[in-house]
Amino acid sequence: MRTYAIAQHTGTDPGQCDATAVRIINNARAYVLLDGIGRRLQTHQWALAAARQIAGAAARRGDAEAGLRYVYNLYREDAAHYGSEHKAAAVVAVKAPGKPLTVAWCGDSRAYLMERGIAVRLTEDHNKRRVHPPTATRPYGGNRNHITSCLGSDATDEDRQRRHGHPAIETTTRKITGPCRLLLASDGAYEPHEDARHCLFTECDGDDLIPTVRDLVNLAVVTAVKTSRSLDPNQVYADNATALLADLTP
Repeated sequence: MRTYAIAQHTGTDPGQCDATAVRIINNARAYVLLDGIGRRLQTHQWALAAARQIAGAAARRGDAEAGLRYVYNLYREDAAHYGSEHKAAAVVAVKAPGKPLTVAWCGDSRAYLMERGIAVRLTEDHNKRRVHPPTATRPYGGNRNHITSCLGSDATDEDRQRRHGHPAIETTTRKITGPCRLLLASDGAYEPHEDARHCLFTECDGDDLIPTVRDLVNLAVVTAVKTSRSLDPNQVYADNATALLADLTP
């Protein structure tokens, strides 16, 4: 039985560079979502290859951080020597037998765990809004679409810590005590729902994973279009949206 499903919608963009991958090695399941930066075909192909590489490395090691860091460092060394043409926000989750769920990320793609009727956010965005949070005089804070860490960067943890107050890669763990559902999402998939105050748990609670995740990204795009049209009918926009939904058990 298929325990995960993936959906993508290009929104109003002419193309998209998102990629996902799932790999199972020795019963360790690795789930990866990359939000590629840009619209070029070459970046999309790069993101597809990188997602598969991270999924394999994470499943083989049974740990999200170890897998992401291994591939991040490979690309970081290349970027340091030759520069980097391609970049992506990355999030990885691994469920290995007898271990808690591990999650690692660089950028603003997110992971959520659906349990006990609520959507628990597991990640903290690497973006300017986190660096400059909202205040009384600046109610929106920094630009949430300006990310402060990404795959393909030549920055080390120390570089990012000094400049933005967080490392290049962050990680968290979560003990799984019963059946639950994991959501990995690009900003184009979660931001419209967040802005419209939709209940993510409700949106992800369908019995069948495939139509559930498809409806999730479709509604994100429809909501983004509606919101942008209300602000300026001549500037209708919806970012591409990608989501991966997986059922997990202890």
